[in-house]
Amino acid sequence: MLTHRAEFAVTILGTIFLFVGVGACCIAVVRGSSVRRVLGWFGIFSALYGVRLFAAVPAALSLLVGSLSTSAPQVVWIITYVIMIPALLFWAELAIGTLHRLFQIMVIPACAIAVAGIFTVCFHKSPTIFMPYNNVLVICSLLALATASVVPGIGKRYLVIQSRVSAAGTLILAAAVIHDNLNGTFFNLRSYPFLEPIAFALFVVSQGWVAAEKVFADERRLLSIENELAIAREIQASILPSDVPKLSRLRISAAYCPMTAVAGDFYWFIAVDPHRNGFFVADVSGHGVPAALIASMIKVAMQSVVSCANDPQSVLHGVERALSGQQRCQFVSAAYLWLDTESHKALYSAAGHPPLLRWSQGKLESIQSNGLIFGVVPDCDYPVREISITSGDRFLLYTDGLIEPENISGESFGDRKLEEVVRENQLRPSSELSDRLLFELRQWQPASAAQQDDITLIVIDVL
Repeated sequence: MLTHRAEFAVTILGTIFLFVGVGACCIAVVRGSSVRRVLGWFGIFSALYGVRLFAAVPAALSLLVGSLSTSAPQVVWIITYVIMIPALLFWAELAIGTLHRLFQIMVIPACAIAVAGIFTVCFHKSPTIFMPYNNVLVICSLLALATASVVPGIGKRYLVIQSRVSAAGTLILAAAVIHDNLNGTFFNLRSYPFLEPIAFALFVVSQGWVAAEKVFADERRLLSIENELAIAREIQASILPSDVPKLSRLRISAAYCPMTAVAGDFYWFIAVDPHRNGFFVADVSGHGVPAALIASMIKVAMQSVVSCANDPQSVLHGVERALSGQQRCQFVSAAYLWLDTESHKALYSAAGHPPLLRWSQGKLESIQSNGLIFGVVPDCDYPVREISITSGDRFLLYTDGLIEPENISGESFGDRKLEEVVRENQLRPSSELSDRLLFELRQWQPASAAQQDDITLIVIDVL
């Protein structure tokens, strides 16, 4: 029988373990899959251990399970058989390679022993019949875990996290549990009633310490990444035009909305003189830093095609050659429009890009002149369309992030909705049309939907 002081200590420890277990399970519900498994199995392991401690104090157990407290001895035996299952699954999540597979394999005999043990308890047989097998399983698993935790070479190869604090907690738990499992079943050793609960408490504290260290390390790493992304965002902003060209017979508006801190969209202007200007738009497949790196390479490539700005085919060939062999597994679509307001002529060519849109005399015309996207076939042919331009014409160059977003019914914004917005705002200046298109796009998507792609839009009005 436990003294009142011992019962109080056991109740406190049981409450702590139960609280930690339930808390870990609650956090597991809202976290990612890998974290969910680690926290979930640890939570069940800790909660079961807490309940087993409560079972040693009938008054405390009655607060937890009510009338079932009369079955406290049976509860202790059932948990003793069952607790190894979540423990092994928890340790399997902390291990890799052969050790991970070993713990997973051990779950099979653990389940078999648990079923057999519960059967003996429920049908009033001797609950100790299968305990030697359970003890052997406990001892073998903890010896494997303790060895991997203490020996650096083994830990580096077979454990997800190597930490002296975690190793110390694991070693203390292993020593206490092995002592208690050897005592009585295989040897007559001196009994220490609080040895295992205190060792388990130290184990929980060590795991919490390691978890806290990992969280703080992840936060520091995340802060460092955010700082680097902020610098990358500034660098990328510097490679884009700081302003639109001021031309006598053109009014130009440019909108650039990256999906993440850095983007794979790119646009550029080649202003030759007050009457002639080139407009370039590109979209790198993928998102984030890899796409942004390719976009920065396009900026360098644009410097090499300024001399042939009046020839869209040469411009696209020049950019394609500059990127050749540098794209890895990423592709680039691009479009180039050359406008000459003095000769009233436009030239257009593209590489796998959404069509150029022309609003003229109350109609929206889709102009396509596409070769293959960059990165598929070298030196592809890029046919050029010649277009006569008149005062009042409006041109739209854009990336597919403008037309692909879907509404709650799964319907894309698409060309039809784009034409509708352009038609309804035909008298508005180019800058207002850009703002309206982006507003309508946001309204089209569900309020909770995040932006799915980078968006670039250039609107050009011919005066």
